[in-house]
Amino acid sequence: MAPLFVACGWSPTNIPFGQGASIVNDASAGGTSPSSSLPNYARRTCPESRNPEMMSCDVLVRTNDGENAVEGLVPEDIQSAYRLPSSSRGAGSVVAVVDAYDDPKIESDLNVYRVHFGLPSCTTATGCFRKLNQLGEAGPFPAKTPNWSEEESLDVDMVSAVCPNCKILLIEANSNNATDLGAAVNEAVQLGAHVVSNSYGSTGSLGRFTREIASDFDHKGTVIVAAAGDAGYYGHEDHSPAGFPTVVAVGGTALTRGGGGERGWSEVAWALTGGGCNYYSKPMWQGEGRACQGRLANDVSAVASYDTPVAVYDTDPGTGLPRPWFLAGGTSVATPIIASIYALAGNAADEDAGESLYTKATSLFDVTAGSNGVCRIAVLCIAKRGFDGPTGNGTPDGIGAF
Repeated sequence: MAPLFVACGWSPTNIPFGQGASIVNDASAGGTSPSSSLPNYARRTCPESRNPEMMSCDVLVRTNDGENAVEGLVPEDIQSAYRLPSSSRGAGSVVAVVDAYDDPKIESDLNVYRVHFGLPSCTTATGCFRKLNQLGEAGPFPAKTPNWSEEESLDVDMVSAVCPNCKILLIEANSNNATDLGAAVNEAVQLGAHVVSNSYGSTGSLGRFTREIASDFDHKGTVIVAAAGDAGYYGHEDHSPAGFPTVVAVGGTALTRGGGGERGWSEVAWALTGGGCNYYSKPMWQGEGRACQGRLANDVSAVASYDTPVAVYDTDPGTGLPRPWFLAGGTSVATPIIASIYALAGNAADEDAGESLYTKATSLFDVTAGSNGVCRIAVLCIAKRGFDGPTGNGTPDGIGAF
């Protein structure tokens, strides 16, 4: 594994800043994020976490969708927008989803979603779906919570939407403690997952504890994908696990029909996508050394805005939601989408999972508009031609970059 942190001589105050917007009330000298407050029609499923030992799920829920209404983006939309060969690829690939706590109805809910959209059944009986605890056992399962139930349903529904021929391995960690989630990631890899999706994180987590869990997200031969978070540009801080140099960091966009030439879809950087300049070491395949001497998130992105949400099915209700269908956003949407595209591509054995996103960036849709905050160096928080912090190298255009 590469060194986790950049050289001790570097600090956020001696980065050579270029021209750009001024900094307002930014103790880290890295910039400011947009307000993390949400409109009255959206809510966070999990409270934001700045505790490195406790992870927060990264799903945002629309609270004004119609009762039992299947609205928002559906599998056909996602496959069309990203030009995915979903019907013909993915057989034999295992996508692991790691989440905290139990959703006792996850298998039946998953198959309601799949039947509704004409996707093949995926059950324990057929060997397509497995739900295990963090020890790799089919029970006992941890306690259930409504917020992580919503996360689990979102995750497996997005895997189904992108890679309906893939096998789904759901590992439920005992809690949202980072050590439990890390143990679940290790178990998923031991059980043969080709890709592991992690839709959770914590910002501001530099320190000894982070060093201890970093190895849980370092598995050569398995792609580890993690969400950038839903609170906008975080400046010069750390976001775990997405900021680890061994992980593919996934940012978010707003995806709308129309525009984009023959593609028929257009995207801009989502205002609340996480992203920033981490203290973690820069992966060998990432540039932008002047803008950020550490690891700059993100590597790639996909739809995440709650204004262009996806449809999800879950009968284990949270609070204030119409059921059983609801609309969801957040980088928890983008992360399992990206993980499943790796599974479609079938190249999970590559040693450096994120490298091809840079060497084959022409096989991505370049996102050139939108921002996730205010910063002095535009590449850190403003979408532009080529690589940028909020959207990385862009969004999927088929599987060529994966």
